[in-house]
Amino acid sequence: MPKKIIIIVLLAGAILAAVSLAVCSSEKKSNNELFRQVELFSNAVGIIQSDYVEEPDPKELIYGALDGMLASLDAHSQFMDPEAYNDLKSETEGKFGGLGIEITIKDGLLTVVTPIEDTPAWDAGIKANDRIVKINNELTRDLKLSEAVKKLRGKPQDPVTITIFRESENKILEFKIVRDIIKIKDIKDARIIQDKIGYIRLAEFRETTPRDFKSALENLKSQGMDALILDLRNNPGGLLETAVDITQVFLPEGELVISTKGRKQEQDIRFVAKERKPILDIPMVVLINEGSASGSEIVAAALQDYKRAIILGTKSFGKGSVQSVIPLGDGSALRLTTSKYFTPSGREINSDGVKPDITIGQDIALTGEPGDLLRKSEDIFKQVESGDKNEVPGGKIAGYKKDNQLMRAIDALRAVRVYGKHG
Repeated sequence: MPKKIIIIVLLAGAILAAVSLAVCSSEKKSNNELFRQVELFSNAVGIIQSDYVEEPDPKELIYGALDGMLASLDAHSQFMDPEAYNDLKSETEGKFGGLGIEITIKDGLLTVVTPIEDTPAWDAGIKANDRIVKINNELTRDLKLSEAVKKLRGKPQDPVTITIFRESENKILEFKIVRDIIKIKDIKDARIIQDKIGYIRLAEFRETTPRDFKSALENLKSQGMDALILDLRNNPGGLLETAVDITQVFLPEGELVISTKGRKQEQDIRFVAKERKPILDIPMVVLINEGSASGSEIVAAALQDYKRAIILGTKSFGKGSVQSVIPLGDGSALRLTTSKYFTPSGREINSDGVKPDITIGQDIALTGEPGDLLRKSEDIFKQVESGDKNEVPGGKIAGYKKDNQLMRAIDALRAVRVYGKHG
C-alpha cells in the first residue's frame, strides 16, 4: 500500500476514534450512521489523493470539505480559513477595508442585508435586499459567502464593480465603488428633531454602544425630550449582549428581553432586564426596515411584545440566529449557528422577521407586506448574461422632512400625546 494511502487510512482511523469519543453519549443508531458517513468521507479522500489526475494538496482538500460542509447547514454558518478569520477579527474591532455592506445568501442569491451608513456602498446607493449577481464582471452564481467577502474586500482606493438585481424596481443596476477603510460609528445622529421629540439613529451594536447610547439619552433629556424615535433602519445587528443592554433601558427590571434555544441545554439562555432606573414614562416609536437584522430585531420585537413602543416601517430582515465562532488549531475557525432567538412572547425571529405595527414604505404607505423574490435566481442570472441592464445614480435622502417613515413616526407620537391627555 502506498505511503500516502496509509497516511489517509490512519487519518480516517483517528477521525473515527475522535468521533467515537465525541458522541459516546448519543444514541447507538445515530452513532453507527455517523461512523458509516465518516468512513465514506475517508474513503473518498483516499481515492482522490491516489487517483486524481494531479496530486492534490491535502490541506486544500480538507478546507474544501469543511467549506462545503458548513455551507450545507444554513446561510450563516461558514468555515473560515486563517485569512478569513483574521478579517472577521478586524471587522469586530470596528475598522476594516471594503465597501461597507453586510451580506448573506438568501433565496440562492448573494444578498445585501444592509449598507452601513456613511460608507462607499451607502454613498453609491446600494440598498438592503439588493441581489449581487456580478462582482467585477464575474457571475456570483454558486459563489460561497466567504469567497464573496474576499472578492468585495481589497486595498483602499481600489475600485470594484458590482452588478445587482433590485426587485423593487425590476432592474439590473451596475455600480463602480471605490473601497475604503470602514470605520463604524454606532450612533449616527442624536438630537431633538421637533416638538421635544428626541431622535437617535443607531447604526450597529458594538461594545461601546450602551455607554454612548445612555449618554445621548441623558443629553436629550436635558434638552426637554418627552418622546423618542429610535431609528434602527439598516442596522445589521452586532453583539447580542449590547442589544439586550439597549432594550432593557426601556423595560421594567426583571422582564424577559430575549431567549435563545439550541440543541444543548447550555444554549438555552434567558436574558432579563437589569436596568435599575429604566425609562418607562416617555412614548416611543422604533423605525425598522428590511435592512434591520439580528440585534435590531431583538430590540424591536421585545419593545413590541410589551407594547412599550410603536414599531413603524417595513418588515425586518429575519436574521434571528446565534453564530458561535469556534477557533481551530491552525488559525482557521468555524462560524456555526448554535441557537435561535425567541421574543418574550415566544415568537421566532429567524426568517419571519419583525412585522411593524404600522407598515409604511420609505416613499409611500404600503397596502400589504413586502413581497418575496418574484423571480427565480437562474432567470436573473440569464438576464444579466444577456446584457439587459439599467444604471441609476445613488444618493442620500436630503432632510428629514422628505423621510416619509420618520414623518409618520412624528405623527404617531403626536397622536399618543393627544390620546394620553384625553384618554
